[in-house]
Amino acid sequence: MNAEHKLTIDINSDVGESFGNYTMGDDAAIFSSVSSANVACGFHAGDPSIMLNTCQLAAARGLTVGAHVSYNDFAGFGRRFLDEDPHQLRNDVLYQIGALDAMATAAGTRVAYVKPHGALYNTIVNHREHAEAVVDALVTHGHGLTLLLLPGSIAASLAESAGLPVVYEAFADRGYTPEGTLVSRRQPGAVLHDEQEVVHRMVRLATEGIIEAVDGTEIQVNAGSICVHSDTPGAVSMAAAVRRGLEEAGVTIESFA
Repeated sequence: MNAEHKLTIDINSDVGESFGNYTMGDDAAIFSSVSSANVACGFHAGDPSIMLNTCQLAAARGLTVGAHVSYNDFAGFGRRFLDEDPHQLRNDVLYQIGALDAMATAAGTRVAYVKPHGALYNTIVNHREHAEAVVDALVTHGHGLTLLLLPGSIAASLAESAGLPVVYEAFADRGYTPEGTLVSRRQPGAVLHDEQEVVHRMVRLATEGIIEAVDGTEIQVNAGSICVHSDTPGAVSMAAAVRRGLEEAGVTIESFA
């Protein structure tokens, strides 16, 4: 679909990232603004009870559930690259999908897509062996799950070649490099905090297919989904503002799955 005619878009958020007595983000509040829920699967955050409860909340709101899979890096919140054997990584991803699928089924819904988390998400943009491992896990699972990724990634190309549906996403509150990748969290401009700026960027993305990089370069982005984070300061307000701004611009919020 031509970007200028694209008046429907998904909003997703990373949720279920609490553990035991520790709470991360306000999932119930974020669910008022999104159409898809990326639920942590226990390898970077989450535990069985939180996974089930998050799926139940998502099902009650009519949201689509996705598996937010990660490197096995609980201590590092999945934000560290792990030089895993690809076969082991394939099994880790498959395990996480299966675990969340059981909880989703118990909640009366299902896992419809997979979105890698943190370091795994960024690594499979260019790391072929780990990208192959993730795609192989989805193929092995065998339920035609959609893969949610950055445009231009090796994993997206491999998934499409394997016959899997692929949806590209943009990040509402993250800075972009001129190459279309995310600015490292270690660099200035990685995370955006100005609510109105973020809303303006996302309206332009949804209506024109353009996002501005940190150096002012205009990047063409064919995104079917927008990620709003749930654990940053002011996240609930920003997510609501993004949804409101999109709807006021005539954009319908609807899950891609």
